[in-house]
Amino acid sequence: MSTRTRPVLRMSGVHKSYGPTRVLHGVDLTGHAGEVLAVVGANGAGKSTLIKILAGAERMSAGELLLDGAKAELRSPHDAHTHGIRTVHQELTLVPELSVTENLLMGHFPRRLGGLIDWKAAHRRARALLEGIGYGAIDPRTRAGRLTVARQQMVEIAKALVSGGAEPRVLVLDEPSAVLAGSDLEALFALIRRLQERGVLIVYVSHRLAEVTELATSIVVIKDGRVVAETTPDRTDENELIRLMAGRPAGQLYPARRTTEGDTLLDVSGLGRTGEFGDVSFSLRAGEITGLFGLVGSGRSELARCVFGAEPARTGTVRAPGGDSDTVRFRSPREAIAAGLALVTEDRKRTGLVLGLSTADNIGLTTLRTTTRGPLLDTARRRHDVVAMVDRLDIRPAHCAKLPVRTLSGGNQQKAVLAKWLLTGPRVLLLDEPTRGVDMATRAEIYRMLDRLARDGMAILLISSDLTEVLGATDRVLVMHEGRITAELASEGTTEDTVLAHAIGHAA
Repeated sequence: MSTRTRPVLRMSGVHKSYGPTRVLHGVDLTGHAGEVLAVVGANGAGKSTLIKILAGAERMSAGELLLDGAKAELRSPHDAHTHGIRTVHQELTLVPELSVTENLLMGHFPRRLGGLIDWKAAHRRARALLEGIGYGAIDPRTRAGRLTVARQQMVEIAKALVSGGAEPRVLVLDEPSAVLAGSDLEALFALIRRLQERGVLIVYVSHRLAEVTELATSIVVIKDGRVVAETTPDRTDENELIRLMAGRPAGQLYPARRTTEGDTLLDVSGLGRTGEFGDVSFSLRAGEITGLFGLVGSGRSELARCVFGAEPARTGTVRAPGGDSDTVRFRSPREAIAAGLALVTEDRKRTGLVLGLSTADNIGLTTLRTTTRGPLLDTARRRHDVVAMVDRLDIRPAHCAKLPVRTLSGGNQQKAVLAKWLLTGPRVLLLDEPTRGVDMATRAEIYRMLDRLARDGMAILLISSDLTEVLGATDRVLVMHEGRITAELASEGTTEDTVLAHAIGHAA
């Protein structure tokens, strides 16, 4: 679909330094109208910095940026917006207390005589916008904070497309599909292809390499702040991309699982929450990794929060046999933690980390009550615990304990969240999208760690929208559809098509 005339976007010799630390080393990037220009690289390679420069959130230290052949200065996000560049960041930017309509039309509401907002017209316009890009299932009157992360991601994309009333010339998508699956993922791909046909340049940043090779017109690989390869899908494959990103051949992504079925560590029976899920029953056993797959709206994340006591259930029981508590449902996360449960939530920036604190403070949050002597913090013990976790999970950089956690790459932030919960010594680990926005090398590390934890007797529930992951990293898979568990399948020998058929309610 590329017109191969004058490029829409050209970045030449882009450097970016933070003090003495250089992050980008002379990056060149060129994109034409109607292209999908994929940018791939491991966490910490410099992709996020490049995106921030394109979005006007950071200024390059040196280099040149041309739009349609003319030099452009992007001093602020407003400048980028004025030049037709829209960016959908991996981390959500919606105002959670406002409705979908308010988030979409902010600053551009239809008004009645006298200047009052015409809310009926506003909701109609928002609904039409959502339907026009394939996301009509989202109710525009819903408060954004009540949507699942996946649906919030859809609204973010819609917002970028309608912002200011004009279609973008360049659309930057940072991990847009990280929490999408099934029909929602298909809707995103269909939207991208329609935008291509209309001549929009799409800069697509993703760790899902199968998507990159399916969608991209051209691929740029970044490593250590430098472009190390420029290629096309017909000249490469996933293994070659991983080799270029990591600087070494791709190894086995998923460890070979050899399950020894142990005691039941968590038993959920008839659990229900009005409007989200009902009559859900399952057990988690020591030494086993169980997957949970469902499409947007299936109730998978809501179920995890309810099991953990973060949201109240209406019916059913949750028991952790053999722990300090045999509670019928947990009334709070504190009770769940006391019973040996831990929950890694799907949105690490909003519910997993306190971004203003150091990495050490974040890792030590869950054990504050056990690392105090009277009113004082036992700093020596906490330092020992944090250093041990940083070493155990290979959280980088090695001196990250004193650094603000927000300065870490996405993969290392995720490791910090895992470290925080592993310090509690859980018997049952609930993981919701644990590899979202994480590069393939770090994913492999996480899978190996989960395998070791399971072999040591932990029970693990892995919730994921990535079908390859949910089959490759687990022993069995629970499938949810419209708030019910519709299938329990052995991971080995089960195809992605079979799981997806159960997830959409079309299984034979």
